[in-house]
Amino acid sequence: MSFTARLDAELQQFQRDGVYKRLNHLAAPQAARTVMEGRGEIVILSSNNYLGLCNEPAVVQAGKTALDRFGAGTGSVRFICGTFTVHRELETALARFVGGPASLTYVSCWNANEGLIPTLLGEEDVVISDRLNHASIIDAIRLAKVITKCQTVVYEHSDMADLEAKLRATRDRRLRLVFTDGVFSMEGDIARLPDIIELARRHDAVVAVDDSHATGVLGKTGRGTAEHFGLVGEIDIITSTLGKALGGAAGGFTAGPEALIDYLIQRSRPQLFSNALPPTVAASALAAVHHVEHHPELVTRLHENARYFREQLQGLGFKPLPGDTPIIPVILGETAQAIRMSERLLDEGVFVTGFGYPVVPQGHARVRCQISAAHTRDDLDFALHAFRKVGRALELI
Repeated sequence: MSFTARLDAELQQFQRDGVYKRLNHLAAPQAARTVMEGRGEIVILSSNNYLGLCNEPAVVQAGKTALDRFGAGTGSVRFICGTFTVHRELETALARFVGGPASLTYVSCWNANEGLIPTLLGEEDVVISDRLNHASIIDAIRLAKVITKCQTVVYEHSDMADLEAKLRATRDRRLRLVFTDGVFSMEGDIARLPDIIELARRHDAVVAVDDSHATGVLGKTGRGTAEHFGLVGEIDIITSTLGKALGGAAGGFTAGPEALIDYLIQRSRPQLFSNALPPTVAASALAAVHHVEHHPELVTRLHENARYFREQLQGLGFKPLPGDTPIIPVILGETAQAIRMSERLLDEGVFVTGFGYPVVPQGHARVRCQISAAHTRDDLDFALHAFRKVGRALELI
Protein backbone atom coordinates (compact mmCIF):
# COMPACT_ATOMS: atom_id res chain seq x y z
CA MET A 1 0.00 0.00 0.00
CA SER A 2 1.39 3.41 -0.94
CA PHE A 3 2.03 6.17 1.56
CA THR A 4 -0.99 8.27 0.56
CA ALA A 5 -3.24 5.20 0.21
CA ARG A 6 -2.46 4.19 3.79
CA LEU A 7 -3.28 7.71 5.02
CA ASP A 8 -6.53 7.73 3.01
CA ALA A 9 -7.52 4.39 4.55
CA GLU A 10 -6.89 5.67 8.08
CA LEU A 11 -8.82 8.87 7.38
CA GLN A 12 -11.77 6.85 6.12
CA GLN A 13 -11.65 4.82 9.32
CA PHE A 14 -11.76 8.05 11.35
CA GLN A 15 -14.95 8.95 9.50
CA ARG A 16 -16.51 5.52 10.09
CA ASP A 17 -15.62 5.76 13.80
CA GLY A 18 -17.26 9.18 14.05
CA VAL A 19 -14.07 10.90 15.22
CA TYR A 20 -13.13 12.75 12.03
CA LYS A 21 -12.56 16.47 12.68
CA ARG A 22 -13.84 19.03 10.20
CA LEU A 23 -12.54 22.57 10.24
CA ASN A 24 -15.05 25.40 10.52
CA HIS A 25 -13.97 28.64 8.88
CA LEU A 26 -14.63 31.99 10.54
CA ALA A 27 -15.10 35.11 8.44
CA ALA A 28 -14.95 37.63 11.28
CA PRO A 29 -12.91 38.15 14.48
CA GLN A 30 -12.96 35.64 17.35
CA ALA A 31 -15.61 37.00 19.73
CA ALA A 32 -18.66 35.96 21.74
CA ARG A 33 -20.54 36.06 18.44
CA THR A 34 -18.84 35.81 15.08
CA VAL A 35 -19.55 34.82 11.49
CA MET A 36 -18.93 31.28 10.28
CA GLU A 37 -18.62 30.57 6.59
CA GLY A 38 -21.81 28.88 5.38
CA ARG A 39 -23.55 29.37 8.76
CA GLY A 40 -23.85 33.09 9.32
CA GLU A 41 -23.77 34.53 12.84
CA ILE A 42 -23.06 32.04 15.63
CA VAL A 43 -22.42 32.10 19.37
CA ILE A 44 -19.03 30.61 20.24
CA LEU A 45 -18.80 28.38 23.33
CA SER A 46 -15.55 26.68 22.39
CA SER A 47 -12.95 29.45 22.49
CA ASN A 48 -10.15 30.17 24.95
CA ASN A 49 -10.91 33.87 24.50
CA TYR A 50 -11.80 34.03 28.20
CA LEU A 51 -11.67 37.80 28.62
CA GLY A 52 -12.82 38.78 25.14
CA LEU A 53 -9.49 40.40 24.26
CA CYS A 54 -9.01 38.83 20.81
CA ASN A 55 -10.83 41.79 19.29
CA GLU A 56 -10.29 44.38 22.02
CA PRO A 57 -9.46 47.63 20.14
CA ALA A 58 -6.46 48.53 22.33
CA VAL A 59 -4.97 45.06 21.87
CA VAL A 60 -5.50 45.09 18.09
CA GLN A 61 -4.13 48.64 17.75
CA ALA A 62 -0.98 47.70 19.67
CA GLY A 63 -0.26 45.01 17.08
CA LYS A 64 -0.84 47.44 14.20
CA THR A 65 1.48 50.02 15.75
CA ALA A 66 4.18 47.39 16.29
CA LEU A 67 3.88 46.28 12.67
CA ASP A 68 4.74 49.80 11.54
CA ARG A 69 7.52 50.20 14.11
CA PHE A 70 9.20 46.77 14.08
CA GLY A 71 8.08 45.14 10.83
CA ALA A 72 6.47 41.77 10.20
CA GLY A 73 8.93 39.40 11.84
CA THR A 74 12.16 38.86 13.73
CA GLY A 75 14.22 37.37 10.89
CA SER A 76 16.12 34.92 13.06
CA VAL A 77 16.72 33.82 16.63
CA ARG A 78 17.23 36.42 19.30
CA PHE A 79 20.88 35.92 20.18
CA ILE A 80 21.89 35.98 16.49
CA CYS A 81 20.08 39.04 15.16
CA GLY A 82 19.04 40.93 18.26
CA THR A 83 16.07 41.10 20.59
CA PHE A 84 13.39 43.70 20.00
CA THR A 85 12.72 46.03 22.89
CA VAL A 86 9.06 44.98 22.89
CA HIS A 87 10.11 41.44 23.86
CA ARG A 88 11.95 42.82 26.90
CA GLU A 89 8.95 44.97 27.86
CA LEU A 90 6.59 42.02 27.52
CA GLU A 91 8.80 39.69 29.56
CA THR A 92 9.08 42.26 32.34
CA ALA A 93 5.29 42.70 32.38
CA LEU A 94 4.62 38.94 32.36
CA ALA A 95 7.01 38.30 35.25
CA ARG A 96 5.31 41.04 37.26
CA PHE A 97 1.84 39.76 36.38
CA VAL A 98 2.35 36.12 37.41
CA GLY A 99 4.68 36.86 40.32
CA GLY A 100 8.01 35.57 39.04
CA PRO A 101 11.35 37.42 39.15
CA ALA A 102 11.89 37.06 35.38
CA SER A 103 10.33 35.52 32.28
CA LEU A 104 11.21 34.41 28.75
CA THR A 105 8.81 34.29 25.80
CA TYR A 106 8.42 31.53 23.22
CA VAL A 107 6.25 31.17 20.11
CA SER A 108 3.84 28.98 22.12
CA CYS A 109 3.46 27.45 25.57
CA TRP A 110 4.05 24.09 23.87
CA ASN A 111 7.49 25.45 22.93
CA ALA A 112 7.96 26.79 26.46
CA ASN A 113 7.33 23.34 27.96
CA GLU A 114 9.56 21.64 25.40
CA GLY A 115 12.19 24.26 26.05
CA LEU A 116 12.06 23.77 29.81
CA ILE A 117 12.08 20.06 30.69
CA PRO A 118 14.79 18.76 28.30
CA THR A 119 16.96 21.77 29.18
CA LEU A 120 16.57 21.55 32.94
CA LEU A 121 16.58 17.81 33.62
CA GLY A 122 19.34 15.28 33.04
CA GLU A 123 20.03 11.64 33.72
CA GLU A 124 20.25 12.23 37.49
CA ASP A 125 16.86 13.96 37.65
CA VAL A 126 13.17 13.03 37.61
CA VAL A 127 9.97 14.77 36.53
CA ILE A 128 6.85 13.82 38.50
CA SER A 129 3.76 14.53 36.39
CA ASP A 130 0.00 14.54 37.05
CA ARG A 131 -1.72 11.87 34.96
CA LEU A 132 -4.10 14.39 33.36
CA ASN A 133 -1.45 16.93 32.39
CA HIS A 134 -1.71 18.60 29.01
CA ALA A 135 -0.24 16.92 25.93
CA SER A 136 2.48 19.59 25.70
CA ILE A 137 3.84 18.55 29.10
CA ILE A 138 3.62 14.87 28.18
CA ASP A 139 5.47 15.39 24.89
CA ALA A 140 8.08 17.59 26.57
CA ILE A 141 8.71 14.78 29.06
CA ARG A 142 8.98 12.23 26.24
CA LEU A 143 11.47 14.50 24.49
CA ALA A 144 13.54 14.86 27.65
CA LYS A 145 13.59 11.08 28.17
CA VAL A 146 15.08 10.65 24.69
CA ILE A 147 17.53 13.56 24.78
CA THR A 148 18.73 13.66 28.39
CA LYS A 149 17.58 10.26 29.73
CA CYS A 150 15.80 11.83 32.71
CA GLN A 151 13.48 9.62 34.76
CA THR A 152 9.69 10.06 34.56
CA VAL A 153 7.09 9.23 37.19
CA VAL A 154 3.32 9.79 36.90
CA TYR A 155 1.06 10.32 39.91
CA GLU A 156 -2.70 9.80 39.83
CA HIS A 157 -4.70 12.92 39.10
CA SER A 158 -4.66 15.32 42.07
CA ASP A 159 -3.89 12.39 44.40
CA MET A 160 -1.66 13.88 47.07
CA ALA A 161 -0.98 10.56 48.80
CA ASP A 162 0.28 9.15 45.51
CA LEU A 163 2.35 12.26 44.85
CA GLU A 164 4.00 11.95 48.26
CA ALA A 165 4.70 8.27 47.61
CA LYS A 166 6.37 9.19 44.33
CA LEU A 167 8.43 11.88 46.05
CA ARG A 168 9.59 9.40 48.68
CA ALA A 169 10.44 6.81 46.02
CA THR A 170 12.62 9.28 44.10
CA ARG A 171 14.48 10.88 47.00
CA ASP A 172 17.84 9.78 45.54
CA ARG A 173 17.39 11.98 42.44
CA ARG A 174 19.41 15.19 42.10
CA LEU A 175 16.38 17.28 41.06
CA ARG A 176 12.74 16.30 41.42
CA LEU A 177 10.44 18.48 39.32
CA VAL A 178 6.73 18.20 40.14
CA PHE A 179 4.84 19.39 37.05
CA THR A 180 1.10 20.05 36.98
CA ASP A 181 -1.47 21.99 35.03
CA GLY A 182 -2.98 24.86 37.01
CA VAL A 183 -6.38 24.26 35.43
CA PHE A 184 -6.91 20.92 33.70
CA SER A 185 -8.34 21.74 30.30
CA MET A 186 -10.61 18.74 29.77
CA GLU A 187 -12.03 18.56 33.30
CA GLY A 188 -12.01 22.23 34.24
CA ASP A 189 -10.75 21.43 37.75
CA ILE A 190 -7.96 23.24 39.58
CA ALA A 191 -4.71 21.69 40.81
CA ARG A 192 -4.38 21.30 44.57
CA LEU A 193 -1.57 23.82 44.56
CA PRO A 194 -1.25 24.49 48.32
CA ASP A 195 -0.85 20.75 48.98
CA ILE A 196 1.57 20.32 46.08
CA ILE A 197 3.78 23.17 47.27
CA GLU A 198 3.73 21.91 50.86
CA LEU A 199 4.75 18.41 49.77
CA ALA A 200 7.45 19.73 47.46
CA ARG A 201 8.97 21.85 50.21
CA ARG A 202 8.90 18.97 52.65
CA HIS A 203 10.67 16.74 50.14
CA ASP A 204 13.04 19.35 48.66
CA ALA A 205 11.42 19.29 45.22
CA VAL A 206 10.74 22.01 42.65
CA VAL A 207 7.21 22.85 41.42
CA ALA A 208 6.35 23.82 37.85
CA VAL A 209 2.82 24.83 36.85
CA ASP A 210 1.47 25.18 33.33
CA ASP A 211 -1.04 27.96 33.95
CA SER A 212 -2.33 28.31 30.40
CA HIS A 213 -6.03 28.01 31.32
CA ALA A 214 -5.59 30.05 34.52
CA THR A 215 -3.60 33.12 33.43
CA GLY A 216 -6.13 35.92 33.11
CA VAL A 217 -8.80 33.60 34.50
CA LEU A 218 -8.18 32.65 38.13
CA GLY A 219 -7.62 34.96 41.07
CA LYS A 220 -9.32 38.25 41.82
CA THR A 221 -7.20 40.08 39.23
CA GLY A 222 -6.53 37.18 36.86
CA ARG A 223 -2.97 36.42 37.92
CA GLY A 224 -3.61 32.70 37.84
CA THR A 225 -3.73 29.64 40.07
CA ALA A 226 -1.25 31.14 42.53
CA GLU A 227 -3.47 34.17 43.15
CA HIS A 228 -6.53 31.91 43.43
CA PHE A 229 -4.88 30.25 46.43
CA GLY A 230 -3.08 33.34 47.80
CA LEU A 231 0.30 31.95 46.73
CA VAL A 232 1.62 34.56 44.28
CA GLY A 233 5.40 34.32 44.21
CA GLU A 234 5.41 30.85 45.78
CA ILE A 235 5.55 28.76 42.56
CA ASP A 236 9.09 27.94 41.47
CA ILE A 237 8.37 27.86 37.71
CA ILE A 238 5.32 28.94 35.73
CA THR A 239 4.75 28.28 32.05
CA SER A 240 1.74 29.80 30.34
CA THR A 241 0.29 31.05 27.09
CA LEU A 242 -0.49 34.32 25.39
CA GLY A 243 -2.91 32.51 23.09
CA LYS A 244 -5.90 32.28 25.42
CA ALA A 245 -7.01 35.01 27.84
CA LEU A 246 -4.11 37.35 26.96
CA GLY A 247 -5.25 38.35 23.50
CA GLY A 248 -5.51 34.92 21.96
CA ALA A 249 -2.95 35.44 19.19
CA ALA A 250 0.00 33.14 19.87
CA GLY A 251 3.01 32.83 22.13
CA GLY A 252 3.94 31.45 25.50
CA PHE A 253 6.39 32.06 28.29
CA THR A 254 8.30 30.64 31.21
CA ALA A 255 8.57 32.63 34.43
CA GLY A 256 10.90 31.85 37.31
CA PRO A 257 14.19 32.73 38.97
CA GLU A 258 16.56 34.95 37.01
CA ALA A 259 19.17 32.19 36.95
CA LEU A 260 16.67 29.81 35.32
CA ILE A 261 15.68 32.34 32.65
CA ASP A 262 19.34 33.08 31.88
CA TYR A 263 20.04 29.35 31.66
CA LEU A 264 17.15 28.90 29.21
CA ILE A 265 18.54 31.72 27.07
CA GLN A 266 21.86 29.87 26.97
CA ARG A 267 20.62 26.31 26.44
CA SER A 268 16.91 26.07 25.53
CA ARG A 269 16.76 24.68 21.99
CA PRO A 270 13.55 26.46 20.90
CA GLN A 271 15.29 29.71 21.86
CA LEU A 272 18.52 28.81 20.08
CA PHE A 273 17.09 27.39 16.86
CA SER A 274 13.70 29.03 16.22
CA ASN A 275 12.60 32.58 15.45
CA ALA A 276 11.34 34.67 18.32
CA LEU A 277 7.73 35.69 18.84
CA PRO A 278 6.70 38.18 16.09
CA PRO A 279 6.87 41.73 17.48
CA THR A 280 3.25 42.37 16.46
CA VAL A 281 2.12 39.50 18.70
CA ALA A 282 4.43 40.60 21.51
CA ALA A 283 2.97 44.10 21.41
CA SER A 284 -0.62 42.83 21.39
CA ALA A 285 0.11 40.54 24.33
CA LEU A 286 1.73 43.41 26.24
CA ALA A 287 -1.36 45.53 25.65
CA ALA A 288 -3.52 42.61 26.84
CA VAL A 289 -1.56 42.34 30.10
CA HIS A 290 -1.98 46.07 30.71
CA HIS A 291 -5.69 45.83 29.87
CA VAL A 292 -6.26 43.05 32.41
CA GLU A 293 -4.31 44.96 35.05
CA HIS A 294 -6.51 48.01 34.52
CA HIS A 295 -9.80 46.09 34.14
CA PRO A 296 -10.04 43.40 36.83
CA GLU A 297 -13.82 43.61 36.46
CA LEU A 298 -13.41 41.44 33.35
CA VAL A 299 -12.34 38.55 35.57
CA THR A 300 -15.35 39.12 37.83
CA ARG A 301 -17.69 39.15 34.85
CA LEU A 302 -16.12 35.97 33.48
CA HIS A 303 -16.88 34.05 36.66
CA GLU A 304 -20.39 35.49 36.96
CA ASN A 305 -21.09 34.27 33.42
CA ALA A 306 -19.62 30.83 34.14
CA ARG A 307 -21.68 30.39 37.33
CA TYR A 308 -24.85 31.42 35.54
CA PHE A 309 -24.31 29.08 32.60
CA ARG A 310 -23.40 26.07 34.79
CA GLU A 311 -26.42 26.60 37.05
CA GLN A 312 -28.80 26.98 34.09
CA LEU A 313 -27.46 23.80 32.45
CA GLN A 314 -28.13 21.94 35.68
CA GLY A 315 -31.62 23.39 35.76
CA LEU A 316 -32.25 21.99 32.28
CA GLY A 317 -31.29 18.51 33.46
CA PHE A 318 -27.74 18.31 32.14
CA LYS A 319 -24.93 17.23 34.44
CA PRO A 320 -21.93 19.50 33.87
CA LEU A 321 -18.86 18.69 35.92
CA PRO A 322 -18.76 20.88 39.04
CA GLY A 323 -16.05 23.49 39.24
CA ASP A 324 -14.94 27.09 39.70
CA THR A 325 -13.56 27.76 36.22
CA PRO A 326 -15.15 28.86 32.92
CA ILE A 327 -14.48 25.39 31.48
CA ILE A 328 -17.80 23.53 31.76
CA PRO A 329 -17.73 19.96 30.40
CA VAL A 330 -21.09 18.28 29.83
CA ILE A 331 -20.48 14.53 29.99
CA LEU A 332 -22.46 12.50 27.41
CA GLY A 333 -20.74 9.10 27.39
CA GLU A 334 -19.93 7.88 23.88
CA THR A 335 -17.81 9.78 21.35
CA ALA A 336 -20.42 9.59 18.59
CA GLN A 337 -23.02 11.12 20.94
CA ALA A 338 -20.73 14.07 21.74
CA ILE A 339 -19.97 14.66 18.06
CA ARG A 340 -23.68 14.37 17.18
CA MET A 341 -24.66 16.88 19.83
CA SER A 342 -22.00 19.40 18.79
CA GLU A 343 -23.18 19.13 15.17
CA ARG A 344 -26.83 19.62 16.16
CA LEU A 345 -25.91 22.61 18.35
CA LEU A 346 -24.07 24.17 15.42
CA ASP A 347 -27.23 23.76 13.35
CA GLU A 348 -28.89 25.89 16.05
CA GLY A 349 -26.18 28.56 15.83
CA VAL A 350 -24.00 27.49 18.79
CA PHE A 351 -20.40 26.45 18.15
CA VAL A 352 -19.19 24.08 20.87
CA THR A 353 -16.81 21.18 20.34
CA GLY A 354 -17.43 17.53 21.17
CA PHE A 355 -14.53 15.51 22.56
CA GLY A 356 -14.18 11.76 22.77
CA TYR A 357 -11.62 8.99 22.92
CA PRO A 358 -8.60 9.20 22.77
CA VAL A 359 -8.67 12.83 23.95
CA VAL A 360 -10.72 11.72 26.98
CA PRO A 361 -11.20 8.18 28.37
CA GLN A 362 -13.69 5.78 26.83
CA GLY A 363 -17.19 6.44 28.12
CA HIS A 364 -16.40 10.03 29.13
CA ALA A 365 -17.08 11.84 25.86
CA ARG A 366 -18.33 15.38 26.31
CA VAL A 367 -19.10 18.74 24.85
CA ARG A 368 -16.81 21.25 26.49
CA CYS A 369 -18.29 24.71 26.98
CA GLN A 370 -15.90 27.60 27.55
CA ILE A 371 -17.40 30.83 28.77
CA SER A 372 -16.07 34.34 28.12
CA ALA A 373 -16.41 37.67 29.85
CA ALA A 374 -17.51 38.94 26.43
CA HIS A 375 -20.68 36.82 26.47
CA THR A 376 -23.79 38.83 27.21
CA ARG A 377 -26.72 37.31 29.08
CA ASP A 378 -28.54 37.20 25.73
CA ASP A 379 -25.67 35.16 24.23
CA LEU A 380 -25.80 32.67 27.09
CA ASP A 381 -29.58 32.39 27.02
CA PHE A 382 -29.48 31.82 23.26
CA ALA A 383 -27.01 28.95 23.82
CA LEU A 384 -29.09 27.52 26.65
CA HIS A 385 -32.18 27.49 24.46
CA ALA A 386 -30.20 25.49 21.88
CA PHE A 387 -29.01 23.06 24.55
CA ARG A 388 -32.58 22.51 25.71
CA LYS A 389 -33.83 21.91 22.16
CA VAL A 390 -31.02 19.56 21.13
CA GLY A 391 -30.95 17.79 24.50
CA ARG A 392 -34.63 16.92 24.22
CA ALA A 393 -34.31 15.87 20.58
CA LEU A 394 -31.47 13.48 21.48
CA GLU A 395 -33.31 12.32 24.63
CA LEU A 396 -30.51 13.50 26.88
CA ILE A 397 -32.76 15.50 29.19
